[in-house]
Amino acid sequence: MKSWFARHRVLIGVVLVALVVFATGGYVYRTATKPVAQVQAHSGRLLTLIDQRGGNDAVSTAELSTADGPRNATGMRCQRVYTAGGTTVCLRLAGVGPTFEAAVMDSSGKVLKTIPLPGVPSRARVSASGKVVSWTVFVSGDSYVAPGGFSTRTGFYDLRTDTVVESLEVFGATVEGKPYSAADVNYWGLTVGSDDRTFYATFLGAGRRWLVKGDLSARTLETVRIGPECPSLSPDGKHIAYKKTTRWVGRWELAVLDLASGQERVLPDTSGIDDQAAWLDDNTLAYGAISGSTGKSSIFQVPADGSTKPTLVATEASSPVPMP
Repeated sequence: MKSWFARHRVLIGVVLVALVVFATGGYVYRTATKPVAQVQAHSGRLLTLIDQRGGNDAVSTAELSTADGPRNATGMRCQRVYTAGGTTVCLRLAGVGPTFEAAVMDSSGKVLKTIPLPGVPSRARVSASGKVVSWTVFVSGDSYVAPGGFSTRTGFYDLRTDTVVESLEVFGATVEGKPYSAADVNYWGLTVGSDDRTFYATFLGAGRRWLVKGDLSARTLETVRIGPECPSLSPDGKHIAYKKTTRWVGRWELAVLDLASGQERVLPDTSGIDDQAAWLDDNTLAYGAISGSTGKSSIFQVPADGSTKPTLVATEASSPVPMP
């Protein structure tokens, strides 16, 4: 005679699946509806980050003046987050699967718009004015290099016109002065200038990675320089920080390009960065990298002129965002 478990194994399986779906749905609901808490009083400059301790994704704030000091939870949960000009974008779980969305919020924490994302969050940015929100996600099964592999897709949302552009792949690309329309185009790491029109990004085409400069309104872009990835434009618009491979494939270092002179400076002891660096001001950068001592993601800050080595800001953390 069959045991009770053998006779009811299908029913048990259905119940277990239902419990998983219910638990995930409850998490998503709590994440989507939990209000943003007020930031506690502080004496130093604040940085927003994602607290990854215990495998968490809590958005918190920390003081830059204290290395790995106390963190104050904001109430949000995001895989990537960025705030500027009174606008916040939170790339977060949206449902089972899992699925993800970009939640665009105003300065009070009110959600203005949610945008479905086609993949796993990778990068997030908001222009200085708060009017242009952008994101990059990893998309499975969309690679033109390896079938079934990963590629990236970068889009943006213009709050002024309520326009969503799902992918930069619809833009007209010019590579070394010639139109480029092959199917292997890939973009990541969008950063927008103070005019809310000029942008820089990483472009992969013809087997090479490029820094590209483009126009969001004209929907065009052109190659500028071979090699840079995940660019970040400084607040004054004079420099671009990016990661680049300098010694061996798959190992990046942080570099800063002077747009006027074309001079590039690789910042010392930044090997291992895998992030789109954030400018804390015109002279200082924050970025995420795997810590050599713990093997976990940590946030560091470093002078953009490379005058001193990076200093630790927070361990087990990612997605640094400067706060005014």
